[in-house]
Amino acid sequence: MKTKRKVRLWRILRNILLITVAAFVMWFLFNNIMTAFGQKTYPPIGEFVEVDGKDMHIYIKGEGDNTIVLMSGLGTAAPALDFEPLLNELAKENKVVVVEGFGYGWSELTEKERTVENIVEELRTALKQSDIHGPYILMPHSVSGIYGMYFANVYPEEVKAVIGIDPTLPEALAYFDEAAPAMPGYMSYLAPSGLARLATYISSEDFLPLAADGTYSEDNLKMTKAISAWKINNKNVVAEANEIANNIEKTAEMTFPANMPVLLFTPKEDQETADGKNMLTFFETQVTDFSASKIVTLEGHHYLHWTRYKEISEEVRAFIGLISDEK
Repeated sequence: MKTKRKVRLWRILRNILLITVAAFVMWFLFNNIMTAFGQKTYPPIGEFVEVDGKDMHIYIKGEGDNTIVLMSGLGTAAPALDFEPLLNELAKENKVVVVEGFGYGWSELTEKERTVENIVEELRTALKQSDIHGPYILMPHSVSGIYGMYFANVYPEEVKAVIGIDPTLPEALAYFDEAAPAMPGYMSYLAPSGLARLATYISSEDFLPLAADGTYSEDNLKMTKAISAWKINNKNVVAEANEIANNIEKTAEMTFPANMPVLLFTPKEDQETADGKNMLTFFETQVTDFSASKIVTLEGHHYLHWTRYKEISEEVRAFIGLISDEK
């Protein structure tokens, strides 16, 4: 009797395992089919340029005397879509450019390390391949603040000003005595395995901007969800996250050139460290003495451009007017 029970139990476990494996294989195949379908349904909204033998997506809108380069934060699935409300406002008077780095949006993946040097050189190459030349107004969000700082120090003649949207700047970790974030390697398998797609079905709002209805177009939200399913937290994004500590170490001694106009946006916050530090007090140590340089606090969260794009664009318009008058 015991032998029969063991055989029966084994058969049950084996069947469960086979069903599980079959379900995973079917979902894996379904995910690949849906990815191919999504890539065909939602072609790039901009154009491709060749960088290091790979296709990099660049989106350009507007005309004007100034070229604003919007630089996305870590893990933003599709920067050209994420910046849409702010981009539309800024493009009324300026040429606005979004270069989607490798691993982002419609750009391909790369085997090159996600060092600050490589990322900045790829950005510069993409701009030049599109016949867009400086000096640029760099507008980095979040982790791109590190790349903006490096760009402004190594190629100051190519940078007219820096406008940061709650940017991560190299000295922040030391200022707050914090460690650099990291991302486990298994995260890079979420999209290829189809788990990311499953998550977009279960909780799609977690992959979309937290903004009022109508802020983003319906087409934008559909594309953002689709791209998130096939691109979110891929190997390039994970590698970039795990390179932050090294990139900060390389740029830790850098500050913005003294004669460079700097405008920094940060969310209003009441929390302070035990010694009275917060992002506002930190940014006060980073802004330059240029007469037009300033810090603007806005109600909202880290992705200020989701909800405060109009206020940001108004401040940028005034800032550009001041630096144009003085230079």
